[in-house]
Amino acid sequence: MQARPSRRTARRLAWLGAPLALLLASAAYAHPGQLPHTHGGSFLAGLMHPLTGLDHLLAMLAIGLWSCRQAPTLRRAMPALIALGMVCGAGLAWAGVPLLGVEFGIASSVLLAGVLLATLVKLPSAVGGTLVFAFILLHGHAHGSELAPGASALLYALGFVVTSVAITLVGRHAGAWLAQRDSRWLRGIGAAIAAAGGALMLG
Repeated sequence: MQARPSRRTARRLAWLGAPLALLLASAAYAHPGQLPHTHGGSFLAGLMHPLTGLDHLLAMLAIGLWSCRQAPTLRRAMPALIALGMVCGAGLAWAGVPLLGVEFGIASSVLLAGVLLATLVKLPSAVGGTLVFAFILLHGHAHGSELAPGASALLYALGFVVTSVAITLVGRHAGAWLAQRDSRWLRGIGAAIAAAGGALMLG
């Protein structure tokens, strides 16, 4: 007999969530800037970086949760959009191209992503994809600007791309699981994330 969708979703959440839980535990004991500038240290720093900032974590989670209610085209494209936006943003930082108001923009992305989730608005794939890419570009620039001297940019980027995509996938599957039960959970989480984004903007 084929497993019910809810059970399949639960298994996916377990497989995706377990590595993130391990990374969160590691992040409690080490900051990326304190890791050795070896290849392994660069990759681990990248893996941990999206987990050590509440703004990054909330934005990725909100985007993932919101994506579960979007068109299949946008859902399928989301991992590629996250990866591309992260790499492009980091590339701009490494090329010395400044983005004005990056921190404020990141806080704004948390607020807006929370609003999208709270309202469960469905956007055309092109509009939603462009919006997500713009959000992620800012986060990628922030990650890239914190590359430690002597670290491998390639491995560092690979690390934060992997974690960012994983967070959004966990969010998407968690969102699908919650939507099967009561969409008010999604709206409530979105409202809380939007409030956190507003606080980050004021702070």
